[in-house]
Amino acid sequence: MPQTEFARNVVTLMTGTTIAQAIPIAISPLLTRIYTPKDFGVLALFISIIAILGSIANARYELAIMLPEKDEDAINIFALGFIINCILSLFFMLLAIGFNDYFTELLDNEEIGFWLYFVPLSVFFIGLFNLLNYFNNRRKNYKDLKNAVIIKSIFLAVIQLSIGLVKTGASGLISGQIISNFFANTKLLVNILKDKKLVAKISKNKMIFLAKRYITFPKYSVLAILFNNLSQHLISILISSLFNIITLGFYSLVQRVLGMPSTLIGSSIGQVFFQQASQEKQETGLAIKSFNSAVKKLLIIGMPLFVFIYLTVEPLFIFVFGEEWRVAGYYAKLICPLFFIRFVVSTVSPIDTVMEKQNIYLLFNIVLLITSLAIIYISHNELFEVFLVRYSMIISIIYILYGFLLRYMAKGKLKVL
Repeated sequence: MPQTEFARNVVTLMTGTTIAQAIPIAISPLLTRIYTPKDFGVLALFISIIAILGSIANARYELAIMLPEKDEDAINIFALGFIINCILSLFFMLLAIGFNDYFTELLDNEEIGFWLYFVPLSVFFIGLFNLLNYFNNRRKNYKDLKNAVIIKSIFLAVIQLSIGLVKTGASGLISGQIISNFFANTKLLVNILKDKKLVAKISKNKMIFLAKRYITFPKYSVLAILFNNLSQHLISILISSLFNIITLGFYSLVQRVLGMPSTLIGSSIGQVFFQQASQEKQETGLAIKSFNSAVKKLLIIGMPLFVFIYLTVEPLFIFVFGEEWRVAGYYAKLICPLFFIRFVVSTVSPIDTVMEKQNIYLLFNIVLLITSLAIIYISHNELFEVFLVRYSMIISIIYILYGFLLRYMAKGKLKVL
């Protein structure tokens, strides 16, 4: 892929994500004054649950959509993932109905009990979006991907603000998450449904064949992404239980702010990098040129950006979000280095998918989860600040080591495992 095309595609996606993120950024000072840290804590609980379950909704077959040479194979993989998503979402609905009281007590939060009934629907929307995202990425529909995230952001902002002004609690925050995902999916689904010739090529036999061909994705990637999400989002759930829901509210805002560079920049570079690396793999059997180019861009952009964030984040939190959120600014400074390292490594992590080394990704995430749980276990009787420093240092080292392993993988030198 020519360098100019890579840059143009990245800019297209970045434009969409920038606009999409600019909207919630713009309303954040209003949201933090309409909603309390406790409300954001409840939202963080809900998001943690649907993020964990939504990541496995398609058995990770969405990752395989980029790999086949023929679109006919890609659309059958899409259909396979959609069927799996429907089955799992129905299963989660039965769990939500049958064990609502149990899960509410386990999470130690009465308000989340009502919203557990909406978890299956949210999981379905997440799974569908992942399928649509990869299929549209495969066909280079970058403008539509851009428009979809903008539409999602607009509905999110409107709903969260309007409901928050008339109703207390986390209702507006969570409703915005659910409804905005619906409209984002609708925009991207049109691109598939209008290609009736391609949709007509979906067949049961083809789906079965491709399910077996790409069996490594459910075999390794499901557990890998599950462990990855557990290492991130289970921490949020445990923070609520071991510390308190208000601390989780502060921490969730920190994640939201420090995660912006990854959302604004990293995701755009990552999407185009995945397409470019997949193409390089098809042509040469390697992906090192794409890998080195992406890492260089990420370091050039990320280093000065995160240094600036580190130096200014405490007063900025007070100014932007209000005095009530002062402690969140302090938390953000403590964990800023980890977010920089994760910004770089996570963006190029699809290289293990491109090189079909999902088992390595699984091992990495097992280590990440066990380490994260160990850190919070030994820190739960200490100040939350102590936990954050310890967590940031140790997890940063793990991500750096994994980054070197990814480079080794891109060079085609990892023949075993």
